[in-house]
Amino acid sequence: MESDKYICVRETSPQNSVVIIDMNMPMQPLRRPITADSALMNPNSRILALKAQVPGTTQDYLQMFNIEAKAKLKSHQMPDQVEFWKWITPKMLGLVTQYSVYHWSIEGDSEPVKMFDRATKLENNQIINYKCSPNEKWLVLIGITPGPPERPQLVKGNMQLFSVDQQQTQSLDAHAASFAQFKVPGNENPSTLISFATKSFNAGQITSNVHVIELGALPGKASFAKKKADLSFLPDFADDFPVAMQISNKFSLIYVITKLGLLFVYDLETASPIYRNRISTDPIFLTSEASSVGGFYAINRRGQVLLATVNEATIIPFISGPLKNLELAVNLAKRGNLPGADDLVVKRFKELFDQTKYKEAAELAAESPQGILRTPDTVSKFQSVPVQAGQTPPLLQYFGTLLTKGKLNSYESLELSRLVVNQNKKNLLKNWLEEDKLECSEELGDLVKTLDNDLALEIYIKAQTSPKVVVALVEKREFDNILIYSEKVKYTPDYLFLLQTILRTDPQGAGEFAVKMSQMKGGCPLDINTITDLFLQRNLIREATAFLLDVLKPNLPEHAFLQTKVLEINLVTFPNVAEAILAGSMFSHYDRPRVAQLCEKAGLYIQSLKHYSDLNDIKRVIVNTHAIEPQALVDFLGTLSSDWAMECMKELLIVNPRGNLQIIVQACKEYCEQLGVDACIKLFEQFKSYEGLYFFLGSYVRMSEDPEVHFKYIEASAKTGQIKEVERVTRESNFYDAEKTKNFLMEAKLPDARPLINVCDRFGFVPDLTHYLYINNMLRYIEGYVQKVNPGSAPLVVGQLLDDECPEDFIKGLIISVRSLLPVETLVEECEKRNRLRLLTQFLEHLVTEGSQDVHVHNALGKIIIDSNNNPEGFLTTNNYYDSRVVGKYCEKRDPTLAVVSYRRGQCDEELINVTNKNSLFKLQARYVVERMDGDLWEMVLDENNEYRRQVIDQVVSTALPESKSPEQVSSAVKAFMTADLPHELIELLEKIVLQNSDFSGNVNLQNLLILTAVKADPSRVMDYINRLENFDGTVVGELAVEAQLFEEAFAIFKKFNLNVEAVNVLLDNVKSIERAAEFALRVEEDSVWSQVAKAQLREGLVSEAIESFIRAEDATHFLEVIRVAEDANVYDDMVSYLLMVRNKVKEVKVDSELLYAYAKIGRLGEVEEFILMPNVANLQNVGDRMYDEAMYEAAKIVYAFVSNWGKLAVTLVKLQQFQGAVDAARKASSAKTWKEVCFACVDAEEFRLAQICGLNIIIQVDDLEEVSEFYQNKGFFSELISLMESGLGLERAHMGIFTELGVLYARYRYEKLIEHIKLFSTRLNIPKLIRACDEQQHWQELTYLYIQYAEFDNAATTVMNHSPEAWEHVQFKDIVGKVANVEVYYKAVHFYLLEHPDMINDLLNVLALRLDHARVVDIMRKAGQLRLIKPYMVAVQSNNVTAVNEALNEIYVEEEDYERLRESIDLHDSFDQIGLAQKIEKHELVEMRRVAAYIYKKAGKWKQSIALSKKDNLYKDCMETASQSGDHDLAEQLLVYFIEQGKKECFVTCLFVCYDLIRPDVALELAWINNIIDLAFPYLLQVMREYTGKVDEIIKDKLEAQKEAKAKEQEEKEVMSQQNMYAQLLPNALPAPSMLLALPAPPMQMGGMPPMPMGGMPPFGMPPMGGY
Repeated sequence: MESDKYICVRETSPQNSVVIIDMNMPMQPLRRPITADSALMNPNSRILALKAQVPGTTQDYLQMFNIEAKAKLKSHQMPDQVEFWKWITPKMLGLVTQYSVYHWSIEGDSEPVKMFDRATKLENNQIINYKCSPNEKWLVLIGITPGPPERPQLVKGNMQLFSVDQQQTQSLDAHAASFAQFKVPGNENPSTLISFATKSFNAGQITSNVHVIELGALPGKASFAKKKADLSFLPDFADDFPVAMQISNKFSLIYVITKLGLLFVYDLETASPIYRNRISTDPIFLTSEASSVGGFYAINRRGQVLLATVNEATIIPFISGPLKNLELAVNLAKRGNLPGADDLVVKRFKELFDQTKYKEAAELAAESPQGILRTPDTVSKFQSVPVQAGQTPPLLQYFGTLLTKGKLNSYESLELSRLVVNQNKKNLLKNWLEEDKLECSEELGDLVKTLDNDLALEIYIKAQTSPKVVVALVEKREFDNILIYSEKVKYTPDYLFLLQTILRTDPQGAGEFAVKMSQMKGGCPLDINTITDLFLQRNLIREATAFLLDVLKPNLPEHAFLQTKVLEINLVTFPNVAEAILAGSMFSHYDRPRVAQLCEKAGLYIQSLKHYSDLNDIKRVIVNTHAIEPQALVDFLGTLSSDWAMECMKELLIVNPRGNLQIIVQACKEYCEQLGVDACIKLFEQFKSYEGLYFFLGSYVRMSEDPEVHFKYIEASAKTGQIKEVERVTRESNFYDAEKTKNFLMEAKLPDARPLINVCDRFGFVPDLTHYLYINNMLRYIEGYVQKVNPGSAPLVVGQLLDDECPEDFIKGLIISVRSLLPVETLVEECEKRNRLRLLTQFLEHLVTEGSQDVHVHNALGKIIIDSNNNPEGFLTTNNYYDSRVVGKYCEKRDPTLAVVSYRRGQCDEELINVTNKNSLFKLQARYVVERMDGDLWEMVLDENNEYRRQVIDQVVSTALPESKSPEQVSSAVKAFMTADLPHELIELLEKIVLQNSDFSGNVNLQNLLILTAVKADPSRVMDYINRLENFDGTVVGELAVEAQLFEEAFAIFKKFNLNVEAVNVLLDNVKSIERAAEFALRVEEDSVWSQVAKAQLREGLVSEAIESFIRAEDATHFLEVIRVAEDANVYDDMVSYLLMVRNKVKEVKVDSELLYAYAKIGRLGEVEEFILMPNVANLQNVGDRMYDEAMYEAAKIVYAFVSNWGKLAVTLVKLQQFQGAVDAARKASSAKTWKEVCFACVDAEEFRLAQICGLNIIIQVDDLEEVSEFYQNKGFFSELISLMESGLGLERAHMGIFTELGVLYARYRYEKLIEHIKLFSTRLNIPKLIRACDEQQHWQELTYLYIQYAEFDNAATTVMNHSPEAWEHVQFKDIVGKVANVEVYYKAVHFYLLEHPDMINDLLNVLALRLDHARVVDIMRKAGQLRLIKPYMVAVQSNNVTAVNEALNEIYVEEEDYERLRESIDLHDSFDQIGLAQKIEKHELVEMRRVAAYIYKKAGKWKQSIALSKKDNLYKDCMETASQSGDHDLAEQLLVYFIEQGKKECFVTCLFVCYDLIRPDVALELAWINNIIDLAFPYLLQVMREYTGKVDEIIKDKLEAQKEAKAKEQEEKEVMSQQNMYAQLLPNALPAPSMLLALPAPPMQMGGMPPMPMGGMPPFGMPPMGGY
């Protein structure tokens, strides 16, 4: 049972099968006949894992099957037996073998992957569970084993915890364990927890506990505190123990299940016990989480399936009642959203509210079970709380808590947003919406719309208020999104109204909107004609065109009218657009004749051609080639039938043959296949246009293989004077008719003969060419052809010239001019045919003089000499270059002896034999055969089918051999007789030659041949010949005798010639007698003989005898084999004697090495030492290693010491327990591996002084440092390890790892030394590693210092603020906080200083001034009621003109009555509530303050209030300046009246000049006259008169210029009107004529658009009136 979905049961009776029970359908089990040892069902899917043992092995075969697909997913054979297996995730199967743990993924074709080895504590344990954490980074393996001897019935549990990231294992005592994810307050990421239950027996006491700890806690993050609780067993269950643990993710409860059926329930967060009871009287052996109900399933021994879960209705009352744990009840109710705690929660909320603990009350309300406190009443309560100065409003605290806990409901979202909108902080709303913290509603959207339309649209979309969404999209001009949204939410707006509305403001957007409507899935909601007419009514031709092009893309027949319409519109107004539409072939159903006529009128001739279907129309239009692009016309011709195309081309040639020739040629080139090449040729020939024919065929001839085409091209080229092209084609083409072309060129008689030369040379008409050139007196072309074109054809030219009776001088000159380039053989043949060979004498002699070695030259010269009988034998003998066969054949009929001379010179065997046989020259033949000594030649003449064989043999015997003095010739002849199978004749001949006195009696070869012949023909005579002959080759003959199996004869031969080695080999290899061989060796006493005997004895396994024989032979060549055999036979004593002998002979590494090893093997250590001290070439290192491997440590020590292999010596001394010597050797070895081995051995032996010496040499290696440290720590020798590391600091090679590791050790075991160590060696530390150690050990001051050194200032600042009693120091913190990257840390620092160090807060703020949001800082201080505290800071940052800072400082200045600073602040910084400040100080008791208020009113444009305030304080100057700056005539004139009323004449005059631009002259003069002060106003009057006269002059000038501009504009409007009225003729009949409104000029920047339609009355075109917004 791997989950709450399936139960898998293996049945063994009545047959092996697997039953799968779906928990959703328990009464419908699935049974499959499967023979497997074990089966597991996947937790989630219908995948079955099977395990079966491979017969005859301890291996298991695993398979995975997909039951639904009825297919095997994968399989694997494990090398070891799987003791336990389990689905640890839906995709991963965990496999536990005897020694290791594997993971096998269901995905892909991967094999099981080893994760870790089982710990020692879990050896021989019964594995009962294996789990992995939810993030798969932690694994736990649980096993049980019998208890201690004094109480074996109490089962002991062992747990192995493994970290996948760190690849480390920890062993603990535990019976059951489980993982969980838990959200710790203050940590945004969930923590991984492990809970495990233990029950152990120590010192006669039983202890049972449940533990909960966090795994992989991150430094600087809030962590889960370790929890521990008792596991209380009743006395009746003293020997019971936990077998399973399940953790409910729904309720965060721990379920501990024991073997005897007890259930313990604990709270995960606090480890508080909640419940204990027995749920089964039978033992429970299997459990699984029931995630849906927050409980678990269990199966007991009786096969019962039990479901245990929490009674949600009673658990909270139970905890709060009998258990009296109200806090746990509330927390559990909040976590599990459980009922029963309503009264408690409400009561607790009221208590907290009454105690003004608003933050705690807000948290409780946010987490209240089932949201019982998330009501408008709660919001009202927080709203009703008065805000205390300097404190965060409780309502904001409440909303802030809700935001951190989750999502707000609709009412809460509306109330919070109301506060934010009032403060104009839309960024907060945006962030909350992105984080999905607010519940969107139409009311919320309406509220936010006053602040931000985009944000409101987002809210409307989420709230699904479709009408509001559409309105918002229209306002934003996002017309395409309207359709997307409507389709998505299935909303149908009024599309006609939308389109009309958009047309008024954005014609281009209306076009896009219309296109989008046409692309809707259900079809366009409006009629396409209606949409088109809407655009055309407003003269939006381009937009209408774009819309129709998009709509008409499918090219449907029913759109024929619209296709014609869009083409008509554009052909009249924008022909280029129509041309582009037609060129794109978008439409095919429009009225083609109508469009053709319009195209012709518009000058689009090519389009009209494409649309006309009558040939006469086409011929009428096509002649307008001046207005048609040539290539387009060519393309059009390609679309016509071949007959029409030919008619059109004829028409073009008739109208303008010269001008249209290029077009015709191009058309013929491109469409020659359709038109027919012959037809094209006939067309050009009809008009006698050879130039056109030349250009046409010039492109076609390259791809054609038609001989006629090539000929026509040659003919056209010749007639157009293109001689070079004629020459090229005749030279390159392979397809023209050569005979026809040759005749044409001969008839054409071109001045250049090269084309004819090309044809005749290529196609074998050289004689005709020569005859043509000779009779036409073109001798220079003959010379050029022979010399430059084809010297190889010179013989044919010479032959034709001879036939034409050309003078010999010209022919000789021609031959001499070519010289060596001539093919002599062909030339000789041509001259020889005509009996004119002597003509070449001079030429041939010239070639020989030049050093020619050409065989044909010398053959021809030889023939001439033979015919002239000019010492032919001398030529045949001395010349080395002629061909003997050719010349010999030439001589046979003239003189056979000369032929023999020629054949002998060339070794032409067959020819010589034939000529001598034919002419009975047998003596010459015999001499030649004997001299040649050629086996094939002998075979030819001695062939029994040769009728002349007898005559030849007689001449050989009687003449040739007696004359020969060469033994080789005699031997060759004898061999030939043997080959001819004439043994008897051969023997008699050889006896006559060898046994009788002759020149060859002592010849070695003949004696050898005689014995050889006897061996083959008569073996009985061999022994006689051996005894009689003395001068034969004993070695060769003996070997032949052995081959003929004449072993005794061979032995006699070898003995006769003292070939003792060969003789003994015969006895050993052939006779097979080692005894005779040994006797023979004793008799001859030769080393080589003894050596052969020794090897034979060695092969027969006579090792000692073989060694003795090798020693007698002093043979050291086979020492390798002897050593191998001696070692196999274990005869090391004999081997020592042998190796001593070998060592005297050779200096081999193997010999000395084996001798040394043999000494050690027989225990002669003295000889070992002696041998090493003597000169030797032994491989002492290898010998020493062999000794070490075979535990001969004393001998190995001697060898290692001698070769100075200190590393191996040290290890050897460790084996001998000689630690001091081992350290000395390790020091000399200076190897990290050696030092480690010696060090660990010394530690195990507690030789710490020596171990430290070794350790100092190890820790200087970075890679080995951690291994040494772990070894010491695992052994528990902490002080010794610290001492070692401290000693290592002074080493020259001390590295960062030593300093870091010592710091970690100090953090763990010697805290008091840590800070000093860090400060001294901060630059030499691996700071991240030490940071982790300090965080684990909670050394905050040191952690802060390390963060600073590592430039992690955010973490440093956080650490200081979280642990200020230990870590805070002002100067240091200022330095830290100035370097942090996270802005939020700044504000945390402000809060921190405000709470703990308010006197230094300005110093901190000045440091952070450039990084802070000053408004936020002011807000923080204002809420805290400490605004004056940061006045220096605000003064310093006021230059940034921040509203909050300005208002805060202004408040302080007002309170301090510092009007100068206030006036300065107002002048320099205008970002503040000016009216509010003015109203606040306008009634201030200080005049200067009231003056500042008047100044503020003036700056804010409140002129009346400013002047009135200044009047009250008699500040007349300020009044006049304010009136002048206001620009208001009435104010200035009212001020004049006020001055007169007050009798302030001086002020009146001053005001006239200060407010000169505002005061009307008539008013001023009237006041002055009435009050009798005209004299005072007279200067003002003069100035007015001068100004007005200047203005009149300027007006007259401007009027004249305006009249000119009006005339130009009128002319321009007429032109625009004529363009716009062009569309009137194309309006549909169903619509009335355009109103005069269309004739109005278009407004500026409105490209062809309409002016806005009137909102009342009937609009243009009789359309219904459109409503406004």
